Order: sequence, then structure tokens, then C-alpha cells
Amino acid sequence: MGELRRLGRRGGYRLGSLGSGSGAGMNGSIGRLRGLGRTPRRLTFGPERPGPRPGWWLAAVVAGAVVVAFTALAGLWFVPFAVGLVAGVATRRAGWRVRLALPAVLVMAAAGWAAPLLWQALADGEPVGATARVIAALGGLPPYAVAGVAATLVVACAQAAVGLWLGRAVTPPPAR
Repeated sequence: MGELRRLGRRGGYRLGSLGSGSGAGMNGSIGRLRGLGRTPRRLTFGPERPGPRPGWWLAAVVAGAVVVAFTALAGLWFVPFAVGLVAGVATRRAGWRVRLALPAVLVMAAAGWAAPLLWQALADGEPVGATARVIAALGGLPPYAVAGVAATLVVACAQAAVGLWLGRAVTPPPAR
């Protein structure tokens, strides 16, 4: 019955209050916390999730891009999907948010496919530009090498994003 009396009253549940004192509402607790040098807690509607450290995020992106690049040179066009799938499982287990994992997977796929294309065009002297123009024209795009290369990178990014989604969908959330 005590809960019903507090329902709807200002300060009835002392949201934002870390201390337990009589009459400690929002204003009293914020003043106490600022005096102690701490910032007040903000109201959230989900569990706190640790984000990746920038070093780990960058290391994961570079490792994934290297795997995609070497397998792209070998002709394995489906590897961005597999890398996205592994990244989806790993990020779900680690508790990383999608807004941090998706850019990493997209950069992995794009850099992983762009590096071999650039390498073949510059070092090997292969006619990558002419091939990209023909592929773009056959695909209904403007007959420019940039369009063919861009379409290839978009397909790789789409594969990686779908792999990330599937990996996160089939992996249970971490126990907290």
C-alpha cells in the first residue's frame, strides 16, 4: 500500500539519487555529488555494455581486412560474409553495440577488397580498369572503371553486413 501512496508524487522514487536520506530528491543528490567531484548518474533503459577500446577495434579491423584481402587474391569472393559472421558472433559475445561493430565490418570488407584491386592495377600491370569498365557496362552501370570498382566494394560491404547481422542473430546475448 505504501507504493500506491508514492505513485505520481514528485520525488516519490528518488530517481537519480545515490544517497539514502530523507527528502533526498534529484536536487539534493546532484548537489552532494558535485561537491564530492563526481558526476550524477543518468537514467538509462538498458544494461550498460562495455565498448571496445580503440586499440582493439583497430586491431580487429586490420586483421579482418588482411584476411579479406588475401582471400580475395585467392578468388574467394564470399569471405566478407564469413568475416562478418565471425565478427557478429564475437561482438555479441563481447557485448559490443551494433553501432560500433557495423562500421568495423564495413571498413574490413571495403579495405579488404580495395587493396587487392589496387595492388593488381599498380604492381601487376593487369587491366583492372578495363575489366571494371566491362563489368560495369554489363551490370547496367555507367561504363566507367570507378562504377565497377564501387559496385564490387558495395557488394563486399553488403555481404559483411549480412554476415554481421546473422552472427548476432544466432548468438545468444551474454549473461550478465
